[in-house]
Amino acid sequence: MQAQQFSLPIRVYYQDTDAGGVVYHSTHLNFMERARYEWLRNLGYDVHELINTHKLQFMVRSLEIEYFKPAILDDLLHITVNVLDMGRSRISIAQEILRDQTRLVNATIHVVCVDTENLKPIRIPLHLREKIETPT
Repeated sequence: MQAQQFSLPIRVYYQDTDAGGVVYHSTHLNFMERARYEWLRNLGYDVHELINTHKLQFMVRSLEIEYFKPAILDDLLHITVNVLDMGRSRISIAQEILRDQTRLVNATIHVVCVDTENLKPIRIPLHLREKIETPT
């Protein structure tokens, strides 16, 4: 699959760090979640529209994450989203957190498209699948 890459700049604030000014390990997951939301928005979908109009949402099924270097207070980070693979109801996404060109964190996130009413997996709608598959 020809993957398109999306990048979201995020500044590290005091609330993201411990007393030593280092970003909490779990905060990296929040940054990645924010980047995936903005990636969807960039495709033309906001989360409320997906939930209220299309009656679907994406839930994390599993993830693998590696931390290489710490992010610290006031860093300007870039969080990338790159689709690796897409199944009937699943999307595998590679994400990185970069400071300048230095890789701090990378992760592979597997999300599943689910029906908002019963939270059971459903097929990714064709209109959304086409947007994901078509590079911008």
